[in-house]
Amino acid sequence: MSFRAVLIAATASLAAGVLGQVIGHNQVRPFLEPEPVTFSQKAAVKYKPQLKIEDGCHPYPAVQKDGSISGGLKWSGPQDGECTGSKLGSQIYARSKWVNDVWAIMYAWYFPKGRGAVPAPLILRLFGHRHNWEYAIVWIDNPELENSTILGVSISASISYASETPPEANHVDGESVKLEYYYNHLFGSTSLQLTEDTGEFQDLVTWDQLTKLARYSLNNTDWDETLFNLAGLKMPLKDGEFDELLNKAWPF
Repeated sequence: MSFRAVLIAATASLAAGVLGQVIGHNQVRPFLEPEPVTFSQKAAVKYKPQLKIEDGCHPYPAVQKDGSISGGLKWSGPQDGECTGSKLGSQIYARSKWVNDVWAIMYAWYFPKGRGAVPAPLILRLFGHRHNWEYAIVWIDNPELENSTILGVSISASISYASETPPEANHVDGESVKLEYYYNHLFGSTSLQLTEDTGEFQDLVTWDQLTKLARYSLNNTDWDETLFNLAGLKMPLKDGEFDELLNKAWPF
């Protein structure tokens, strides 16, 4: 191998193992929604949920093509202070796999700030923290079938998970589950819940459609800046976390 080839390989290896720079939450450029090619990608687009923002931040992109990540927002002021939507566009992330003969599509949204869910300490639920991730899992029978069916939905809730198997008719619009991001006054946390109201869609990018740099940043960024990681914040689709959450949320 020539010296030039070795240098290029070493540079590429180094680049793939270095986190992108931290930039302002309103400076992160989302991935445009690519044309789906595989059965997995087509199913992720077909069943993409809609999200209504009842309280708190709107979803923002967490990472861009070069691996640069959002710096989030320090908790202060109103719950949607400085985070009512990025002028560059929003983002929804997805990753899929078979679980016990059921096809699971996990969708994730990033918010620049939020309030911790139980069992996070009360102080984190009262005063909030930088960064927040929420996710929903749509369970279907088979992504390769044209007439595939939603078997259930599981969502990250204030305590553990909330599931419907199958989802109630008023919680689905066509093939899209309707979700709401809200503030749970009982538990003092921002989280998701099913709703009868219509919401908005964000450009979707699947795990395999991300650049290597973007995946590396999502896998290796410590999103939990609270003392001793008390908020328990993790990117739901990251390697290891993804499988663990699917198994915990299994609703059947």
